[in-house]
Amino acid sequence: MPDLSGIVKAYDIRGVVGEQLDASLVRDFGAAFALLIKAESPSVVIGHDMRDSSPGLSAAFAEGVTSQGLDVVSIGLCSTDELYFASGSLNMPGAMFTASHNPAKYNGIKMCRAGASPVGQDTGLSEIRDTVEQGVPEFEGKTGSVSERDVLADYAAYLRNLVDLSHSRPLKIVVDAGNGMGGHTVPTVFAGLPIEVVPMYFELDGSFPNHEANPLDPKNIVDLQAKVREVGADAGVAFDGDADRCFVVDERGEPVSPSAITALVAVRELAKEPGGTVIHNLITSKGVPEIVAEHGGKPVRTRVGHSFIKAEMARTGAIFGGEHSAHYYFRDFWRADTGMLAALHVLAALGEQDGPLSALTQDFSRYAASGEINSTVTDQVARMLAVKDAYADKPGVEIDELDGLTVQLPGGAWFNLRPSNTEPLLRLNVEAADRAAVEALTDDVLVIVRG
Repeated sequence: MPDLSGIVKAYDIRGVVGEQLDASLVRDFGAAFALLIKAESPSVVIGHDMRDSSPGLSAAFAEGVTSQGLDVVSIGLCSTDELYFASGSLNMPGAMFTASHNPAKYNGIKMCRAGASPVGQDTGLSEIRDTVEQGVPEFEGKTGSVSERDVLADYAAYLRNLVDLSHSRPLKIVVDAGNGMGGHTVPTVFAGLPIEVVPMYFELDGSFPNHEANPLDPKNIVDLQAKVREVGADAGVAFDGDADRCFVVDERGEPVSPSAITALVAVRELAKEPGGTVIHNLITSKGVPEIVAEHGGKPVRTRVGHSFIKAEMARTGAIFGGEHSAHYYFRDFWRADTGMLAALHVLAALGEQDGPLSALTQDFSRYAASGEINSTVTDQVARMLAVKDAYADKPGVEIDELDGLTVQLPGGAWFNLRPSNTEPLLRLNVEAADRAAVEALTDDVLVIVRG
């Protein structure tokens, strides 16, 4: 039996094309997915990003699905959140072929049930892996059919209906698509809005010739920052490769933290539904739950990861959820993450008032943060325990282990240390009142982590 543990991750399937992932294996994944959801739906919707390998792999997956008697609706080139829109609006399970911001040699599959409900290790992905490893059973019945459908215009109209920009003052924004799927979706979503878009790297190119399509890495937004200053834009927006995450810079080219965006969008959603619940992961700034509570909302803290966010949103009926990684989840979007909808909210908030984005977001940026700092370690458990032991007996310290190790210090500073699921890394996030306090606490923890 093949061992697929290296490519079947917590939330998706991802690997190097030609070495770990090929058409034959992907066909088996398609058949196994069909077996998982056959009792729930007669059809599956499939989309793919701009990588050279994506059309062929998505076609192989479709062949696997139809081999089990289910039909396929192919929406072709799309962003991940456009696939979620199709899954939600058509009420079909879905599969998206993308490796997000990973290099060109990678590809992968993000799967969901009807209504964009996630398929992760605990919600079907492990069963899919087991089926493929043990051998997919042959289906004796009639093979399903494949049809094509373009949902881009419907996706754009749906988003514009959720955020009213009709009263916005004219805005100029720079959009860096990173040669990813934002270059495909932005022109249609922004058509007819009072927004002048200055495009950067809209050409679809899965080799990412300009920079890695990961806007959370500071080196990948340098071009965006420079262009915003050069053209005098009101803001800049960068999307990752599959355009389900967005990162924002203000009119000065300065980054706006995803926590500040989470708080801003949460306030707007709470204005529509007072008293609503807002989900935030435990690495998000503590300013987020503070601001949510101040605006009459109910903040709920959860583990990092979209499957945890979506599950908690379903349990609580939350109206919105945000993560430090620039994933934003909306109940009005089937609890799925969509960077595009978050971007529209930010631009609507900016366009409704006369001040610059830096002034608008200042109220939502209360603390200094380190960003995520990775350390390669030989023994994750031992290093985590060493950090816990170093802080456990200090007066006024509170420790919880909901996701890794979170240490709350007297005076408000805190840090979270958690292991990577796929690499020998520990990930550190620190927040404190000011930059000096962040740097001091970061240094203290890293001395222990790195021995």
